[in-house]
Amino acid sequence: MKTFTKVVCLVCALVLCAVAFFSCSGKNYAKGNTEIVIGMSGPLTGGAAIYGVAVKQAAEMAVEEINAKGGLDGINFKLVAYDDQHDPSRVAAGYASLYEGGMQISLGCVTTKPCLEFAKLSAEDNVFFITPSASSDSVPTSANGYQMCFADSNQGTAAAQQINANYADKTIGVLYNSSDAYSTGIYNKFKAALNDTIKAGLKEASFDSDDVTDLSSQVQLLKDCQFVFMPIYYTPASLFMKQAKNVANSIEIYYGCDGLDGIDAIDGFDITTIPQEVSMLTHFNSSATEGPAKTFIDAYKAKFGETPNQFAASSYDSVYAIFQALKAAKADGKKVEVNTSADDFCEILKEQFAKMTFTGVTGEYKNGVQSSMTWDANGFVNKTATVAVIKAHD
Repeated sequence: MKTFTKVVCLVCALVLCAVAFFSCSGKNYAKGNTEIVIGMSGPLTGGAAIYGVAVKQAAEMAVEEINAKGGLDGINFKLVAYDDQHDPSRVAAGYASLYEGGMQISLGCVTTKPCLEFAKLSAEDNVFFITPSASSDSVPTSANGYQMCFADSNQGTAAAQQINANYADKTIGVLYNSSDAYSTGIYNKFKAALNDTIKAGLKEASFDSDDVTDLSSQVQLLKDCQFVFMPIYYTPASLFMKQAKNVANSIEIYYGCDGLDGIDAIDGFDITTIPQEVSMLTHFNSSATEGPAKTFIDAYKAKFGETPNQFAASSYDSVYAIFQALKAAKADGKKVEVNTSADDFCEILKEQFAKMTFTGVTGEYKNGVQSSMTWDANGFVNKTATVAVIKAHD
């Protein structure tokens, strides 16, 4: 009898330990939530703040609009933002604060390096995120990660295709940041997609610091090019343009990807003094005069007193895509409540994103029709890109 009792006690103890373990590992920090909490991490201060602030403002705007219309059948949303200062080392602390504070769904991080760290942490907890702007192909590696922006492979390939089709008679140069995952990711795909003739004559220059202060040697390497591709952020791009003005050069066009967005609004940099055309591959035209983009631009200007960049537009679309997916899930009979766990929300949203089509303010507006978008199994977005001229050639 004593042996039997000991066995029973041992089994009970093991069961209690197992329950405690799984309860702890699957902890629902959202139990006390009164709103569905969407978290985000981004540079709200520092050199990349133009991106993070735009994402935060546009997400807040979308949340306010959704809540004003009754939310999700009476359930409101709340945005909570953390300032990572574009520093990957700050992400872990910020992520823990957001997650343990009740974050159920996320916009991930704004910039690529921090988002790669965020992606690892969120995968462990199965927190769904859709980043508006972290474009590395590695960001959505885990099943919980999605992108609203184009992946680097798409940007690099699309840029090369444009050059192959329209600038084969030009001398092509490329300036990239060899220390940055965003820049090297686009550069590698770009070079691979160039036709052999252009690739053979390609002139390349690079730098290896986010805080580069002198690009005069790179200007010398590329001064004889007519078309310079810049898969970099706007701060070093503006530095190159300013220094190139002081050197006799053949450059006619500077062309970049989403990292150039906002270059015309940098303090201390007057883009109108740059003689070359400055253009970029984009999924949002901040100069749109019609369609959903124009409606968004007008509302954003009225609220914040400034023109939104594509990071803002992508953030706005990300919040509305989450909202549409949750509405569809409820219609499908899924249990969507204010204190649903992050883990449960992730499974619900993955199912919806795998099958839904979404139309927002990003993408192409043509002949009175706004293009729609879908997501593939890897979390990459599929939508139409356009080319925006930020500043025309003098």
